[in-house]
Amino acid sequence: MDNMRFMRLWDWYRNLLTSTQREITDLYFNLDLTVSEIAEQKGISRQAVSDCLAGCKKQLQAYEDKLGFEKTITQICLEQSFLLTDINRWSERFFAEHPDLKEGQEELTSILNRDYEGEATQALDKSGT
Repeated sequence: MDNMRFMRLWDWYRNLLTSTQREITDLYFNLDLTVSEIAEQKGISRQAVSDCLAGCKKQLQAYEDKLGFEKTITQICLEQSFLLTDINRWSERFFAEHPDLKEGQEELTSILNRDYEGEATQALDKSGT
């Protein structure tokens, strides 16, 4: 497993790790410390840190195999991206054929390019998620 995949799985499932595993992986990812630096800071061997990281990789992959959150979210994001691409392509063709609808094109483009992060965050906050 490459480090990018390890990091994505860690983002999803880190709270399922033990406190020691979370601490070591946090040092590894958030502080970007090397195995040697983590070992020195924790007062343990480099092998212990390496074993912990290897065990975490296996455990995170096992969680993903059982729960599939990362795969599901990635699929949803890709589907949304493909949908938006198709809508953009269609609207470009449609409005090229109907230049009299320029105002509608600008409004549609504005909707498609809008950043909904704030609204999504607010909705999640209200729902308690």
